[in-house]
Amino acid sequence: MSTAAKWNPQIVVFACNWCSYAGADTAGVARIQHQPHFRMIRVMCSGRIQPGFVLRAFEKGADGVLVSGCHFGDCHYIFGNHRAVEQFDKTVNMVKLLGIEEGRLRLEWISAAEGNRFAEVINEFTDEVRTLGRSPLHAGRQRRTATAKEAC
Repeated sequence: MSTAAKWNPQIVVFACNWCSYAGADTAGVARIQHQPHFRMIRVMCSGRIQPGFVLRAFEKGADGVLVSGCHFGDCHYIFGNHRAVEQFDKTVNMVKLLGIEEGRLRLEWISAAEGNRFAEVINEFTDEVRTLGRSPLHAGRQRRTATAKEAC
């Protein structure tokens, strides 16, 4: 077995409280098999996710970031998911400038009743990020950590 097959990416999921987080919960309650290699951050609305949140996740070691919210027309804050699209577009541009592959960032709409869809999305995204390998920021982070330890 190759080293790449053993490696599990670190994925951060920003999930809307009302739909996507509940969709992940539905997947868990229904015991739907999916990749466990992600950390879920519950936010009140996907429209709240600013580019800085995503960039900070990459800075802290994430290999991929998934932003997930309510379907259009189902947002509890009416236009939150429209705002999420605006913020996501800005984030994609910043990620490109930093040299991070677009495949490491994804936006999905998942409702509370879509446990199967959540599992499919997290499995697909994990496989995609695994194919890309470690984040290019990961190597820089290791160098900074090693330099800081040498300084002590």
